[in-house]
Amino acid sequence: MCDFRINPEGRSGYFRLDSLERLWLSSGPHSFSAEADPGQMCVGQQKQCPGVQGVPVGKGAPCLSCKGICSGFLPHSWRKACVLCGCGVEDHGPSSDLEDDHKMGRLLADSKYAHLTAKVKGLRVYKRNRMVVTNPVVSRKDPTFNTITYDWAPPGLTQKLAMLYMELLPEEKRPVAGTEGATYRRRQLMRQLPAHDLDPSQCHGPLPEDQLQTMAAFVKLCKEEALGVGEVALPGEGGANPPPVVKGDKPKNGSGTGKSTIVQPDPITTNTTNGTEDCRKKSEYHCSGCGQLAPGDTPVVHAEWAGYDKQWHPTCFVCSECRETLVDLVYFWRQGELLCGRHYCQRVRPRCSGCDELIFCEDFQKGPDGRAWHRDHDCCWRCGKSLTTPCPCNQTAQSV
Repeated sequence: MCDFRINPEGRSGYFRLDSLERLWLSSGPHSFSAEADPGQMCVGQQKQCPGVQGVPVGKGAPCLSCKGICSGFLPHSWRKACVLCGCGVEDHGPSSDLEDDHKMGRLLADSKYAHLTAKVKGLRVYKRNRMVVTNPVVSRKDPTFNTITYDWAPPGLTQKLAMLYMELLPEEKRPVAGTEGATYRRRQLMRQLPAHDLDPSQCHGPLPEDQLQTMAAFVKLCKEEALGVGEVALPGEGGANPPPVVKGDKPKNGSGTGKSTIVQPDPITTNTTNGTEDCRKKSEYHCSGCGQLAPGDTPVVHAEWAGYDKQWHPTCFVCSECRETLVDLVYFWRQGELLCGRHYCQRVRPRCSGCDELIFCEDFQKGPDGRAWHRDHDCCWRCGKSLTTPCPCNQTAQSV
């Protein structure tokens, strides 16, 4: 986790891992999965049982959607949902900052965005920027200070630009610690970037070797040809500061075994505009999302895969399918569209409507409505009988 403190003089920052985080990271990779028969041809082909798996992080957490109806998260054995209320894992908010940073580290590792991670005990951990803004409160008595902490903020910005960006977001989506906006960010991290889409250890059962190879090739393709992190800058100034190079890593995807050292761009040779070389009028900048004007003195978001001639208002930098704000500016580029991780992955691979995992085997079912299922996952939520067989529950399987 990175604490990013902003002061009026400009940008500054430092990285901090407390003792609890170091202890957790040193204990090795963490994953939670159910037992499965290794002899199965497909991860979904196993005996159905709507029972409860082992104790994962978040068991007993209250449901944020049911608001009191659900007595606490009780995980299904293979569905990514609660047995009691049927709501998804993200609706119970069981994750923590450390889990989120660990997941993001795995996502960005071996990509051109590996510089946004730090290697700790052999693991890649997200260098999440937390912005702390302190404002003096003038009163008749001794002066006091009002401190606002943002759980996340775009990296490398001055105080003015960072605050302008945050003010452009709806108040309920600003990731201020302890607020609805912080909860919204955490839920979107789980919803938009499912850990089981890119990490086989997060799937509910061990994948056969052929599926592991297919998944590895899929993940490599995602990271090399689609994964991106938006850059906040003024219109026309995107790409002015290239990301640092991580030495010891492969030039293309950032993986390697050498010691990582950060090399900053050469300030003499780096091309920058700073708004002085381009005298075009503000009206020439338009948002690629809504088509409206993007004033030259307000921040926009650039996407490298789209080209720096395009920019988006912060509120328009959304997934083209679910229309949700792209969490932490992480996007996937496909056929000229911005997508969140979830909707990019399921456009490339079929997603099981029962367990919510991508399907990497050829032997799966496809319903008349176009939805896909692992074998034996197209079953009733309550009794486990196949959807092709009428059951007394009269309830179709729930897509999570």
